[in-house]
Amino acid sequence: MENQLALTKRLFNKKVIVDIICYAFFLLFLYAASSKLLDYEKSELQMSKSPIITDFAFILVWLVPSTEIIIAIMLVIPRTTMLGLYATLGLMSMFTAYIIAILYFTDSIPCSCGGVLEKMSWDQHLIFNIFFMILSVTAILIQTKIHEKKTE
Repeated sequence: MENQLALTKRLFNKKVIVDIICYAFFLLFLYAASSKLLDYEKSELQMSKSPIITDFAFILVWLVPSTEIIIAIMLVIPRTTMLGLYATLGLMSMFTAYIIAILYFTDSIPCSCGGVLEKMSWDQHLIFNIFFMILSVTAILIQTKIHEKKTE
């Protein structure tokens, strides 16, 4: 009985960590998406100035915030949390690859992130993204362990 109680407590603590990470991404993605959508013209202009995504700016100006909103919702629905975490890692990886491309292969390009995030330098943004990628990997690993323990 004591072992079962200890296991339940550990699983609960791990679940709390995953929940905190999911809600952090939920807030981040909803904030970023709403900032882009509320200042649509500015976001479109900044995306169109990027030599990497210029040809796709008219699609990305809607696609990126829509994707962020969908992933945010997935993260708070228990049945889709794991898929949302993988989608989060994928999206953050794409954002990070884009930042690396901007840093190493282009001149200074305005950030189309919106809100407070656009005040960061590209180097700060890279560190920010790597930190959030580590959080998503951490949540995926913990969530996997929780699922394994529940099925034992």
